[in-house]
Amino acid sequence: MFGMLVGGIIWGIIGDTIGRKTILFGSILLFSIGNILNAFVVDIYQYAILRFITGIGLAGELGAAITLVSEILDKEIRGYGTTIVASFGLLGAVFASITAEFFHWRVMYFIGGILGILLFFLRLKTMESSIFERSRVLNIKRGDFIGIFTNVSKFRRYTIILITGLPIWFVFSILITFSPEVAKSLNLNINISAGKSIMFAYLGISLGDAVSGILSQRLKSRKKPIYIFLLLLFIVVLLYLYFNKESYFVFYFYNFLLGFFAGYWVLFLTAGAEQFGTNIRATVVSTLPNFIRGSVVLITLSFNYIKSYFDFITSAVILGTIIILVAFISTLLMEETFAKDLDYVE
Repeated sequence: MFGMLVGGIIWGIIGDTIGRKTILFGSILLFSIGNILNAFVVDIYQYAILRFITGIGLAGELGAAITLVSEILDKEIRGYGTTIVASFGLLGAVFASITAEFFHWRVMYFIGGILGILLFFLRLKTMESSIFERSRVLNIKRGDFIGIFTNVSKFRRYTIILITGLPIWFVFSILITFSPEVAKSLNLNINISAGKSIMFAYLGISLGDAVSGILSQRLKSRKKPIYIFLLLLFIVVLLYLYFNKESYFVFYFYNFLLGFFAGYWVLFLTAGAEQFGTNIRATVVSTLPNFIRGSVVLITLSFNYIKSYFDFITSAVILGTIIILVAFISTLLMEETFAKDLDYVE
């Protein structure tokens, strides 16, 4: 996680100064080699170092792909492209959960690394963004990460987008990761596996991304599908925490639904790409998902603080309500960017 936070900044700046293709190739190679080496570690220190390095590599690939697809495709259909990238990417977690049942963890890291190398060769013919190429001749500052936080307009846009995505990680860091504790707090006499909960939730978010992306194209809006998904996510959170049953099917189906309605990940990233100019777009899109992942620290600390006053279920409802409400308000403040022309600079 720390590697991804650092990597998001590094790759974003590289993407805005050198090119989007550079992030794709560099990040894929780094996380692929890191994963292969991870299969041969002999102690926890080697493991930790390689996890950090691999995290740096992993941080760049998604942001680069979303940025590149956003700039290459026609503005009326770019949402379909980013939807395919995001939803298929998240299916990787489902694939990993299934194959982990059959292979040793060392083999799993090796498989992950080899798949990354194959991905590298598949992307060798990827074209650079023409929008980025045209911006090269302009005498402007590129990849100004610090500038996001020192300029009022940029900071406002960035913060609004960031807050909009917080419920996604609340679902995964609290409701899904601690699913065995949820079952225990509800006095359900079933042995819930956090691994299976994560698998079903990732299957849900993959399908949710596909649906929210298509819905965005049909409604010609980035904001309207987010409103819908946030409202339905809140309802599912309440059902999960108050109306669960002593049934594996029901419990894991709720995990799937939580993932599904947290599946506006693609809209969060696409809107981020559309909110900022070409000279800082890769920096924004590379850092946003990694800052959201990093928010797990604040979310967990907040949850533990509330839990010191209330029981597990009540604490989860209180924190979830606050985060979803704030995200809803943030979406109201967000600029509508559907079909926005991205050929501009800050």
